[in-house]
Amino acid sequence: MKYAITAATGHFGQLAYHYLQELVAVKDIVVIARNIEKARELFAGADIREADYDDKSSMTRAFSGVDRVLFISSQPGGPVPRETQHQNVVDALVANNVSFVAYTSFAQADKSISALASDHLVTEHALVASGLPYSLLRNNWYLENEMGFITAGASQHATSYWASGRAGWALEREYAEAAIKVLVSDSPKAIYEFSGPANDYESLGLALAQATQEKITVTKETLAEYVTTLEKGGLPHDLATMFASFQSPIDEGSLAIISTDLADILGRDLTPLPTALKEILDRN
Repeated sequence: MKYAITAATGHFGQLAYHYLQELVAVKDIVVIARNIEKARELFAGADIREADYDDKSSMTRAFSGVDRVLFISSQPGGPVPRETQHQNVVDALVANNVSFVAYTSFAQADKSISALASDHLVTEHALVASGLPYSLLRNNWYLENEMGFITAGASQHATSYWASGRAGWALEREYAEAAIKVLVSDSPKAIYEFSGPANDYESLGLALAQATQEKITVTKETLAEYVTTLEKGGLPHDLATMFASFQSPIDEGSLAIISTDLADILGRDLTPLPTALKEILDRN
C-alpha cells in the first residue's frame, strides 16, 4: 500500500508526514512537493516526487502507483486559480485510479457563506463527480491562525479583536493527526466536520491568561479600529486590512460549528485551550 501526501513541505504536510510515518513504513510513503530540495531535507527515506498543482501532467506522474492520497488544499491567490489547481489534482487522481483520497476542505463548505468556502466546495463537487472513494475533511480554525492575538496578549498583556461569533479552535497538529487517521482508516466516513469546541475571543483571552499566568486585557474593537491597531503595531494599511479579514469567517458565523468528529477520530479529548496556547507560546 502506497500512501501519498501532496503539498508536503507546507506546515500541515510536515505534521501529516510525522503522524503517517508513525503508522506505516517510510518506504511506503510518497511525498509530493513542488520544492524538491526542501522535500529531500525534510523527508529522508521517503519516495519523493516533484509535482505542481499548476501542472496536471506532473501531478499525474506523481500519483503513479499510489493507493491512498491526502490531498492538502493549495493556498489561494496564486497565478492559477485554486479551483483550476484542484481540478488538475482530481484529474490526476482519476487518471491513476487511486483507491481513496482525503481532502482538506472548509467547515460546512456546502452551507457556508464565507468567501473562503467557495473554492473548497468546487473541489468537493469535483471529487464527488470523480467517482473515487473520498473523505472530505472540513477543517475549522487552527489555533495558530490567531498568532497576532496570542503574541500581543502574551507580550503586552493586552490584545484585541473585532469579530463577534465563535470558532472551533484546535491545534493544527490535531487536525493533521486526524487527517492521517482518516487516510489509514478501513472504513472512513464521506464527510468529517473537524472542529474543537466553539469559543469566542473573550474565552480565548481568558484561556491565554491561564496559559501565561498573567492578567490580560482583551478589548473588542470595531473593524476599522482593529485595522488602526494593527497599523500602530507596524503593519502597512493593506496588510493590516488583510490580517483583519482573517476574522471575517468568525464574525459571519461560518465557524460556530458543534461537532465531535475531531475528538472522535483522534480517540481522545482535544487539548484544552490554556494547554494548547502554552504549547504554541513555548515553541515560538
